[in-house]
Amino acid sequence: MVEETRSFNDMVKKFGADLGLPKVDIEKIIETNSKNFDALTRSAAIASEGAKSLAIKQKEIVEAAFRDAAEMVRQFKPTGNPKDILAKQSEFARKAFEAAINNTRDIAETVRKTNADALKTVAERITETVTELRASFERGGQGAKKEP
Repeated sequence: MVEETRSFNDMVKKFGADLGLPKVDIEKIIETNSKNFDALTRSAAIASEGAKSLAIKQKEIVEAAFRDAAEMVRQFKPTGNPKDILAKQSEFARKAFEAAINNTRDIAETVRKTNADALKTVAERITETVTELRASFERGGQGAKKEP
């Protein structure tokens, strides 16, 4: 049975060689897939760190918002001239709006940077994989032509 299997394997190899099919370097494919997995792992770690940074930033924003709101309430004394009260309310609203814009900008930048870094890791690996596979097939193809 082993002899029959070998014979069949030899027939398939000869058939592939006769057709000029490139040889495939299995070790190289395994190495390439290992590198791909490593790149995905690094990309996931970058995304995880980005998510952690985002959570920290959001916590800081909420804490600052509560501090600012408490400070505004302490400072707000609705007695006196209605014009002054309206001016103070307008100032509180302006500060809150500016803080919201700045916080949104900071969060968007954190997300953008995290996504760019994670994508860059994967994109670089894709380029390397294509190069490695192309080289593997070129070497394999040359080897297939050398066999009798």
